[in-house]
Amino acid sequence: MPFTRGTANLPNVTERRGSGVLTPALLAAVRRQFRLDWGGVHGAPHWARVRLNGLAIAARSGARVDVIELFAFFHDSCRHNDYGDRRHGSRAVDFAHALRGELFQIDSAGFDLLAEACRTHSDGGMTGDLTVRACWDADRLDLWRVGITPDPRRLATAEARDEAVFAQAQQRAWAWVQRYRR
Repeated sequence: MPFTRGTANLPNVTERRGSGVLTPALLAAVRRQFRLDWGGVHGAPHWARVRLNGLAIAARSGARVDVIELFAFFHDSCRHNDYGDRRHGSRAVDFAHALRGELFQIDSAGFDLLAEACRTHSDGGMTGDLTVRACWDADRLDLWRVGITPDPRRLATAEARDEAVFAQAQQRAWAWVQRYRR
């Protein structure tokens, strides 16, 4: 996945066909307000892997790709630290709301799903709308980056437990860990 730590570099979101909701202008706005290490555990490489995990889940489940892509790049974008920041999901919803209509378009039902997924992604939920659960699982499938093996029993969709999806997510995360820890 193309990425460098330079301030002008953004993740390549053209890898694997998506919804088109992620634009350079939107990603630049997210980049400008992000407070943490752009290449760190909650930064752009994580978001790009969450996106790819989510696209794999959506391809098998029918979950909304536009919501998953927006979730990937908003859910941790308003963190104040890499640790116990309990309000980061709610701040991400507020940030997304401020950019909606100007830098991205999504219908009200889709925004409601995005808001629920962002607000609750750290709560360990297992039930609810398929798209929200797909967002949560796309994030959970990247836990390897912090030394945690995702527990398949704690994945909310059958698609995230799929052997190929699980293995691909693991490979992406481990590849990043090897590069980041150098």
